[in-house]
Amino acid sequence: MDFSSITNSLLFILSGAKYTVELTVTSAAGAIFLGTFLALGKLSRNRLLSTVCSAYVTVVRTVPLVLFLFWFFFLVPLVLGWVSGRGTPVPIGPEMSALITFVIFEAAYYAEIIRAGIQSIPRGQLAASYALGLTFWQTMGNVILPQAFRNMGPVILTQTIVLFQDTSLVYVLSANDFMGAVSKIAQRDGELTLMYCFAAVCYFIVSFTLSSGVKALQRKVAIVR
Repeated sequence: MDFSSITNSLLFILSGAKYTVELTVTSAAGAIFLGTFLALGKLSRNRLLSTVCSAYVTVVRTVPLVLFLFWFFFLVPLVLGWVSGRGTPVPIGPEMSALITFVIFEAAYYAEIIRAGIQSIPRGQLAASYALGLTFWQTMGNVILPQAFRNMGPVILTQTIVLFQDTSLVYVLSANDFMGAVSKIAQRDGELTLMYCFAAVCYFIVSFTLSSGVKALQRKVAIVR
């Protein structure tokens, strides 16, 4: 094994790692935002809204992420070209395709976490809020969601760690992420074993460190009932 493949390409690897972190953070933020509305939609008394949100979550959670990546990267440009009347595909790019795909995909998983967090709050607080004259959105924004996010904070962070690991799939779109950088170096230098072991060690260190942090946070924010 020639470790110079790593040392000589460190800046390229760090550039890929930077993109991976950015993709993870932005995708998580967008997915949590969308997932919150999906969770509220599933809990809504409006049957149509509840059915639509439930169907979205169910369908997304039963389709592999890699298929969503391929669909969005290859099919959506064709659809946009047809809808716009251009007759040619509308280029989106691997980075934007990855971001939108992860937001859409991960939102379904965050929605279930957030729904469970909302349901963990005693319903008496909801009734009391309505009795005080608060609207549904005021109740959720000021009473229910702040407590729910505290309860489900560690689980959301755990799902974000899973999202971080899932971002390795964007290398199939030739995006310049960490896994993509490692793969390109491995093929260029013929050091497949070295580079993929290096990638595995890096993912393990980051995931293990974050998981340990989540466990510590869980003990700290746990509410004794």
